[in-house]
Amino acid sequence: MNEVEFSLAGASLSALGSGALWWADQRLLIVSDLHLGKTERILRRGGPSLPPYETRDTLIRLENDLSFTNAATVVCLGDSFDDAEAARTLPEADRLWISRLQAGRRWVWIEGNHDPGPIDLGGTHLAELPVAPLTFRHIAQTGKSGEVSGHYHPKVRVQTRLRAITRPAFLIDSDRVVMPAYGTYTGGLRSTEDVLNSLMRPEATAIITGQTPRMIPMPR
Repeated sequence: MNEVEFSLAGASLSALGSGALWWADQRLLIVSDLHLGKTERILRRGGPSLPPYETRDTLIRLENDLSFTNAATVVCLGDSFDDAEAARTLPEADRLWISRLQAGRRWVWIEGNHDPGPIDLGGTHLAELPVAPLTFRHIAQTGKSGEVSGHYHPKVRVQTRLRAITRPAFLIDSDRVVMPAYGTYTGGLRSTEDVLNSLMRPEATAIITGQTPRMIPMPR
């Protein structure tokens, strides 16, 4: 499993190529913005019919990360479902799959703007979770330190030898980490957008996800 190590507020963390964050000292795996059920939500609201594989693809990657880390705790940083109805209509096979992933672990669902209420699955439902010296929440708050959040689905554009590509990325500075979206069908916000430029410190870096994750200066 490819990963890039860094520290935040004294905590040693690893950004995994999948888009998950691993805190080995706490045996804690963090994922953000799964947006499970996105295909169903788009179709329900009159959108195009997309291949209905995104929930299972997301769960396969999550299962792989859990097998690699043997995490004792999983924190889902909000927007775990595309909306409340997507959570309610989740196929029974996928519900059982999530239950198997939860077995023997502490599982924390952080509330997001797409799924503000508790869902009918196991685990604990919280607005945010402090685990000193870090705090986990869905949307970053200015003036905070040691914060891990999601919501913005950051992406960066990089030039390869053949072409320019856009990839989900972690954004990191001395105060915070903004996580990439973990869900298969999620879009993203480029790091050059004003909201991310104003949130992140001038020296911020980005870790590009993929088979070979790497750290670069945050594109602005």
